[in-house]
Amino acid sequence: MAKLYFRYGAMNSGKSTGLLQAAFNYEERGQRVLLAKPQVDVKGEDRILSRLGVARSVDFLVPAGADVAELFHRHAVGDDPAALLQHVDAVIKPVACLLVDEAQFLEPAQVDDLLRIAVVQNVPVMAYGIRTDFRTRSFPGSARLLELAHALEELKTICRCGRKAMFNARRVGDRFVFEGDQVAIDGVAVTYESLCGDCYLTESGGRLS
Repeated sequence: MAKLYFRYGAMNSGKSTGLLQAAFNYEERGQRVLLAKPQVDVKGEDRILSRLGVARSVDFLVPAGADVAELFHRHAVGDDPAALLQHVDAVIKPVACLLVDEAQFLEPAQVDDLLRIAVVQNVPVMAYGIRTDFRTRSFPGSARLLELAHALEELKTICRCGRKAMFNARRVGDRFVFEGDQVAIDGVAVTYESLCGDCYLTESGGRLS
């Protein structure tokens, strides 16, 4: 039976880089993979962006409320016209793995779909994302992945002080903020910094939510 994997870490822990490397490894061996990410992640539009400068288009985006198992099936068997045009020589191959970036933005029911793809369709699913938001609260998608995934792997990165980073702190300009909407894609005004527990508490004045 195939498995659902959740590989998580703080910002800048190499999640997208690891996903793209995994895709390369499969394809180097002549196997077919599908890449997906939630549509709400507008950074890079339909591409997965690594902070090392590597980028790749996804095979499909996952809109809010969408059935991920159905989307996967359409692209796996070539029922989607766009997929036929882009993968003329590949649609006849079975899918060896589904790789999902920014999985924290998935809805819990969509994570359930990932489990069904792994268990019922026997296709390994590797989901990459962060556990908690800038307020240290779990994203719904990440919480469900922690409940359902067969295997969990933490991808580590370091804080500015040299300790292991655990939390994702939000900055607006030069100022850390600890209130606001859970989802704010980093861009011109909003950025994120990975911090250890000590540095996070120092910046937040001791608050954790």
